[in-house]
Amino acid sequence: MATNVAEPMVSEAIQTADWKKEKHVPIIECPDTFTKDQMTDVKVTLGKEIAHPNTTEHHIRWIDLYFLPDDGSKFAFQIAHFEFTAHGESVKGPNQGPVYTHHSGATSMKTAVGGTLQALAFCNIHGLWQSTKKISVQ
Repeated sequence: MATNVAEPMVSEAIQTADWKKEKHVPIIECPDTFTKDQMTDVKVTLGKEIAHPNTTEHHIRWIDLYFLPDDGSKFAFQIAHFEFTAHGESVKGPNQGPVYTHHSGATSMKTAVGGTLQALAFCNIHGLWQSTKKISVQ
């Protein structure tokens, strides 16, 4: 049965803030200007100014990196997906495991057009967070 109530959208659950004041916001580190068709390193992390916990109970599960070109393209392009799966879990109990992953990922990309990089991170307790960085190409 159809209703007049709008269904909730994932986009409405994405949060933003200044990464210098909020530990959940992903940080995109790369040059502001790329050289046309030359591979350029891009790093995405979070908790640079305020550390984010990395425990069994509270951790970052994944970070996605997208590129939205300024060439009139309708869709974003996924550049990378970084998944973090070790947070101290163990048969001994929470935070008793021998290994922890850190919520940081690096990749290289090239482009012939400027655009916007967008990072989206998921915290198992506090949900989705995003940030963007505009890049130009010369």
